[in-house]
Amino acid sequence: MLALVTGVAGFIGSNLADRLVADGWQVRGVDRFTAYYEERAKRSNLVSLHANPSFELVEADLLSTDLGPLLDGVDVVFHQAGQPGVRLSWADGFRLYNEINVDVTQRLLEAVRYRSIKRFVYASSSSIYGNAASYPTMESDPPHPHSPYGVTKLAAELLCNAYASNFDVPVVSLRYFTVYGPRQRPDMAIHRMIEAAVHGTPFNVFGDGSHVRDFTYVGDVVQANVLAATGDLAPGAVMNIAGGASTTVSELLEAVGAAVGQPVPLIWQAAQPGDVERTGGSIERARTLLGWEPVTDLETGLARQVLWHRGRER
Repeated sequence: MLALVTGVAGFIGSNLADRLVADGWQVRGVDRFTAYYEERAKRSNLVSLHANPSFELVEADLLSTDLGPLLDGVDVVFHQAGQPGVRLSWADGFRLYNEINVDVTQRLLEAVRYRSIKRFVYASSSSIYGNAASYPTMESDPPHPHSPYGVTKLAAELLCNAYASNFDVPVVSLRYFTVYGPRQRPDMAIHRMIEAAVHGTPFNVFGDGSHVRDFTYVGDVVQANVLAATGDLAPGAVMNIAGGASTTVSELLEAVGAAVGQPVPLIWQAAQPGDVERTGGSIERARTLLGWEPVTDLETGLARQVLWHRGRER
């Protein structure tokens, strides 16, 4: 089968593409190489893929490129591309978030509407829930985004649902909960914590350390994508993809220090607008519909990410 992976040079996209080619898929990856973080880091994510004849890279902007050639022969679209991060989505930053997260998704959905694809897997986010009323959060709980980023991810998910209900586009939305592991983006907390511990540089903690997150290992997220692409699912299905265990920021800092072998130097700062107090998702629906559940505990996942960080410095 031929897969189109958008955002293929990114954290999750590159890990997903690696898995797909290993499983015998043909993969066409597309990436714009935005300036959100260093292009060199993104290109390094693709080194092993370039050596594989089953992989093709297309450098293009999904806002403007002709989507026809990208979709020719494609069986499954894995839409991983997006503008990430909460704090830059305020003020003038919102326009870019809206373009990349909403407009690009609508263009892709409109293009696949006229094609016989088997599945369109959309990478949604736990940010659509905001500060939920109860935990673990269920897919039926009302969304209440706490940041403009969360608003754009919810808007794109609702577009997926609209195309599913009106045109039977075989969309599945996976709501990711704080993904970590090898190739994690440099702006993400665990990446910065590990770098701080390894190099003895300060890490800024926003808030008092009591914020709670549900961390999900990237390999488990990749497995969920593969199952979502091949399972028997109704158009418009939505599922939480969560790690299954909640951890406070303070507990995470201790776990990272243990994984590195030395503590994370800290600077305490005020909490930031848009940061929710807690995330935590029920995975019962994913377990029922996909037969999926996370298999990587935080200690194991952190150890693997630390190895990746140290390997980059050799």
